[in-house]
Amino acid sequence: MASAESLNMLDIAVNAADAKGGEDLVALDVSEPLPLVDTFLIVTGRNERNVAAIADEIEDKMVEGGYKRLRREGRAESRWVLLDFGDLVVHIFHQEERAFYALERLWKDCPTVPFEIATRPTEDPDFTNAQG
Repeated sequence: MASAESLNMLDIAVNAADAKGGEDLVALDVSEPLPLVDTFLIVTGRNERNVAAIADEIEDKMVEGGYKRLRREGRAESRWVLLDFGDLVVHIFHQEERAFYALERLWKDCPTVPFEIATRPTEDPDFTNAQG
């Protein structure tokens, strides 16, 4: 079962991925088959630049949260970036790679981990343009 610490890490990563347009976010509890990891977060980016931006944002926010990246792979190509934070491993895929590697199917026996994405502030409809 995912620890409170890994759930906090997941929350940071989910919101960072969402902030950069990450799509189809899925979190899997892999603590049973993988004793050194609690959670996988799988994210899709629209293109290589988006995949890289999502990876960079997750890294930045995790460091701000006090979590150190142990390993990063795939950043140069940005087709599948793996970020290892110990209890949390984030997989950021280009759409084609996500379909090809199908990690959800590979880990289908692992339960999903629920998460919430913080709502983004929206422009106030009552705001009037001060410049008139």
